[in-house]
Order: sequence, then structure tokens, then C-alpha cells
Amino acid sequence: MSSQNGIKDKVTRRQFIAGSGTAALAFTILKPQLVRGTSANSKIRLGLIGCGGRGTWIAGLFKEHGGYEISAAADYFQDRVDAFGKKYGVDPYRRFTGLSAYKRLLESGVDAIAIISPPYFHPEQAAAGVDAGIHVYLAKPIAVDVPGCNSIEKSGRRATANKQCFLVDFQTRANEFFIKAVKRVHGGAIGEFAFGESSYHAGSPWKQWFDLVRTIPNNPAVRLRAWGIDLALSGDIITEQNIHTLDVASWIMNETPIYAVGTGGLTVRAKLGTCWDHYALLFQYPNNIGITFSSRQFNGHDTPGGIKNRMFGSKGVLETKYGGQVLIRGENFYRGGDTGGIYKEGAQTNIVTFHKNITNGVYDNPTVAPSVRSTLVTILGRTAGRKGRQVFWYQILNSTEKLIADLRGLKD
Repeated sequence: MSSQNGIKDKVTRRQFIAGSGTAALAFTILKPQLVRGTSANSKIRLGLIGCGGRGTWIAGLFKEHGGYEISAAADYFQDRVDAFGKKYGVDPYRRFTGLSAYKRLLESGVDAIAIISPPYFHPEQAAAGVDAGIHVYLAKPIAVDVPGCNSIEKSGRRATANKQCFLVDFQTRANEFFIKAVKRVHGGAIGEFAFGESSYHAGSPWKQWFDLVRTIPNNPAVRLRAWGIDLALSGDIITEQNIHTLDVASWIMNETPIYAVGTGGLTVRAKLGTCWDHYALLFQYPNNIGITFSSRQFNGHDTPGGIKNRMFGSKGVLETKYGGQVLIRGENFYRGGDTGGIYKEGAQTNIVTFHKNITNGVYDNPTVAPSVRSTLVTILGRTAGRKGRQVFWYQILNSTEKLIADLRGLKD
């Protein structure tokens, strides 16, 4: 589609410069039905769904690992899948395009899939992967609405029952400093919780598409390329991006909020797209513990930004920053460490875990449940902000409202 319209693909916010890879080892290619439970000296045929910036970048990490063969690729856009295929040596006949490209990829003989497509498509693609008997590596967020979360939860349970691996790629939950700090907090290191703070302040990662969206409004192919400013395709900034910090808050609390209340809007981005560019919310948890949350996706004019969490307790304070310091101050001081490499290192750790679980037959899939909960937290906040009123957790759990993307005019 993009080659026909002359739309040039660009690097997304996630495409960092990957470090030098390790030399590949000699591996034996196994048939899909023999992969489960085999030793670690077997390559897993991997199909990559979503060949944009992060998809192309993370494929490099799978390749560097050495235990995967990048066997097939799927993306709506021909130019993206061809660029990906040339980079990783995927044969042209194993490059699939269109909205149903993932279906043809699943039939191509892959053992596992990495789903790095826009979040709107995650539940459908993950369910199809599990139904096909294939292991699933899924980017965050898992879904954009409550029915999608329920679908992922079911797919995770079905994968476990069918002896398949299902891993959700959150970098913070794979970081040793975050893991150790949260474990200490759960063990009483900061005492009784008082209140918390959660924030994600950053510029817009989609500015590169603003002029094109203004120039060609209501074009479905442009909308799909600039999916991060489309509410249905992304789930809004609070779900697609801010989930990094709200997942940490959910991890610290280790329970569900009672309700959320707050506001937000589309103020700075001049009504471009259907996503908001800021939120300001309060999440009320049991025992009268409140967590304030704020986010922006526009120029902060040199004010401190980043992905940060703080939890204040009777004995100390936990402070975390994605890509920065993690530590506990107070009676039970914990120095923690710097997480400057978390973006790449977290993904690398998850790729190693995914391979080990497949080859060793570990199917407990522990990343699914917390990912479902944290995604629901973002939907609670989004609903409260957009409705401008208090919304309770039980109301979200009972919601059947689905976000519907406008895909009219796109090829299947």
C-alpha cells in the first residue's frame, strides 16, 4: 500500500541502535512438532508479525541470541516486510502482507511468533497463534479494551493447558534492580504504604507523521502507519505508552485499585489524531492508599521527564526510573542500581527466557496475569479521564465496550 501511495516508512520511537551481536552457533533446525521439550541446541523457527521500527529492532535481538531462525515475516505494508526480509534473509515467498498476513504466516511452518503489531491486533493474532499450536511472544500492551484483555487471559490459559509458551515483553519486570527492590518492598522494607506517585512525561514519538496526517487526512494507510495517534489502534497514550509506569505501580501494590478519577485532553497537539496528549488521574487503592498519575506526550520545555514511580511508606521510600536509578531510601536502605540499558537488556532477557521455556518445556506463563491486570488499570484510568467522572474497577471488569478501528479501504 505504501509503495503505491508514495508513503515512505520512517524509524519509530522504539528503533534504537542495537549493540553488536554475538556470533551465531551451529544449530539444528527441528520440525515444529519436535520443538517442545528439546535441548537448548535447537533453533526455533520464528515468525515476526509487525515489521516496523521495534519489530525490525527486536528481530535483531532474536537473531543475536542464536537460538532462533527468523523464518517468516508479516506486515500490512509491502515496503516494510521487504526491507525486513532483505535485512534478515527471509525468502520473498515467506513475506506476507495485508491485514490477514499473520494468518498466512501461521501456516508457513513457524514454531513461534513475535507479535509486534499495533496493540489493536494483539488479541486476535495471539489467539490465532495459540490455536495453531505455536508459542507466542507478545509486545505490550496486550490489548486496547476489556474484551481484548479477556481474550489474552483466555489465550494464556489455553497455551498453558496445551503446553505452549506465552510471554509478554515487559522490560521492567525482567530487570534485576526492579525485581529486587519490589521484592524488598513486599517484604516490608518501606513499612506501611502511605501514598504513591506515577508519571510518564515525554515528547511525542509520532511527530514524524504529523505533517503527513495533516496532508492526507482520513487516509486508512496513513492512519495505520501513524497508529500511535489513533485511539482504537493504540488504546491511547495511557495504554500504549504509559503502561510502563502504571505496570510498575500495579506491581508494587500487588492488588487492584478500587476506582480512578481525573481528567486529561488533547490540548497541545492541535486536535491531531484521536488520542489525548496528557492525563492527570488518581487511582484509589484499598486501605486508603492513593496513587497520583500524570503523563504528557508533548514538549516539556526542559522540565524533568521520564518514566518514574515513587511509593512512600512508614519506614522509607521506593524510587524507580525506567532507564535511571532504582533504590530504597530510609530505614532499610537499598542502593539498587542504574537501569540505563533496560530497553535493550530487558528484551534480551525475555528472549532468553522464551527460548529456555520452549526448549525446557516450561509452560506456566507467569507474565500473562500481571500484564492483563496492568492493562486493565490503564483502561480504568482512560475511561475515568475521558468520561470525566469516577469509574470503579468492577465497572471495568464488567465492560463489554470494544474499540473499533476504521480499517475501511485496507486490503485483507
